[in-house]
Amino acid sequence: MYPLEKDIGDRRGQRLPLPVGPETAVYCKARDYAPGTLIPLHHHPDRHQLVYAESGALVVRAGMGRWVVPSTRAIWIPAGTGHVVHCIGLVRMRSLYVAPAAMPQAPAGASAVSVTPLLAALIRAAAGVAQPYVEDSRDGRLMRLVLDEMQTLPALPLHLPEPADPRLRAIGRRLERQPDDASTLQDWAARLQVDVKTIQRLCARELGMTFGQWRQQARLLRALERLAVGEKVIDVALALGYESPSAFATMFKRRFGLTPSRFFR
Repeated sequence: MYPLEKDIGDRRGQRLPLPVGPETAVYCKARDYAPGTLIPLHHHPDRHQLVYAESGALVVRAGMGRWVVPSTRAIWIPAGTGHVVHCIGLVRMRSLYVAPAAMPQAPAGASAVSVTPLLAALIRAAAGVAQPYVEDSRDGRLMRLVLDEMQTLPALPLHLPEPADPRLRAIGRRLERQPDDASTLQDWAARLQVDVKTIQRLCARELGMTFGQWRQQARLLRALERLAVGEKVIDVALALGYESPSAFATMFKRRFGLTPSRFFR
C-alpha cells in the first residue's frame, strides 16, 4: 500500500539537497529505477519539479491526490510539495528542476501534463548539460527553450482526488486494492451505516464528482498502470470489471480523448 494522503498532506518529508546554485534557472537530472522502486516522501523546497518517465510509468501521490503518469506524460510538482513516487516497470526518469522566479505563472498545484515530442527531445538534450551552465551559451539557450516549452503544456485528467473523510477513505482503499469491486452506493451505505445521501454529499464536497465518476476514474488510472507495462487491453479490461474490451476502450477514449493504443503511442 502507498502512504495515506493524510500523511503526505501533514508532512513534507525529507528535504532533498539541490546540486546547483540559485542562479541556474532550470536543470535536468536523469536517473533509472528498477521496477517497483518506491521513492519515499520528500520535497524540494526551492524548486518546482517536472517529473517525466521516458519509459515505464509513475504513480505519484502529492497533496490530496494521486496521479498515474505513463511515458509521454509528466507531472508538475510545485516547490515545497511533499510527494511519494512509485515506479511501475523499469523507469527512466528525467526530472526538470525549475527556480520559481523563472516561471512566475507556474501552476500552483500538482497536475499531470502532456509532453510534446519537442519537449521530450529537449529533456533528453538537457540531461547532458553540465551544471552550472553559462546563460549566454548553447546550453543556456537550450535550457531557456526548455522553460518556454514547459509553459505551454496542457493539463490532463490523470488525477484521482482522495478524500479526508474516513468513510470515503475506506471506500478509496477498497477501490485501490480491488478496482473491479462492483459495490453500489447502497452496499457502501449499509457497510458504513450511513444514508446513501450522506455518501453522495461527501463525494460532491470532497471529490467534486459523483461516486460513479470516482470509481470510474480509479479504474481508468489503474488501467493506465497496467497498460504502461505492456499488459493486453483484453486482460486489463476484464480484470477491472468491464464487460468487454470494446466497452473499456469506449470509456477510455471518452475520458482521455484517445484509444488505449494511441494514448501510449
